[in-house]
Amino acid sequence: MTTLAILTAAGSGTRLGRDVPKALVEVDGLPLVVHAARRLAGSGVVDALVVTSPPGMAGLVAGVLADDPLVGVPVRVVDGGATRQASVAAALAVAGPDDDVVLVHDAARPFAPAALVRRVVAAVRAGHRAVVPGVPVVDTIKSVSAALPAPAAGHGPASAVETVTGTPERAVLRAVQTPQGFDRALLARAHAEGAARAGADHLAATDDAGLVEALGEPVVVVPGDEAALKITTERDMHLAALYAGDAHHAAVAPGGER
Repeated sequence: MTTLAILTAAGSGTRLGRDVPKALVEVDGLPLVVHAARRLAGSGVVDALVVTSPPGMAGLVAGVLADDPLVGVPVRVVDGGATRQASVAAALAVAGPDDDVVLVHDAARPFAPAALVRRVVAAVRAGHRAVVPGVPVVDTIKSVSAALPAPAAGHGPASAVETVTGTPERAVLRAVQTPQGFDRALLARAHAEGAARAGADHLAATDDAGLVEALGEPVVVVPGDEAALKITTERDMHLAALYAGDAHHAAVAPGGER
């Protein structure tokens, strides 16, 4: 049996303010999608990749990956959908019959270490059918109600305010990362059950574990890694450049990365 990694790279990345899709933005001379694919392939536990590209750009993304000698597993590129959920469903539809474990990873987290990939796969193979990596939350978190109207003129700055409704205990909170790992049959069922949500951003699941949770199935958390940061803003690009220059994160041989 084999492990398939789905690498989502169909996002526009408008918050980065670039004129190319986020996955094709370069850090240290390489597109983010290549950095992410290298680390998945270099984990030694991924047998093949399916990459979702912006619609109409599958050929370009496939060429970028084919030209990289360190992406040493078979790669197939498919057009992504209108939402992340739809993109993952499109990639899952072309999974091979022997792919019993499926990872779902974001090209926006290009420096997730190979050791993290191995940790997630090991947990799925140990019998946990849905696995997410997570890191402890260090900030105090507040839940809030809907914004209240701005104060009247003459009574302070005209900005909306929100009322705090609670303070969750941060010891039981985790900031979730990718790659997330699943038993392939469970993930397929979760996407089938949640298919009606996939067409619109305000309805679509923000991660695949959420679809599994909606089935009432358990999801477990394994330790994440600070290097698996999500690139969303220009500030994140500066942090990404630091990881790109770190020899430990650049290593791709199995067992050679922390």
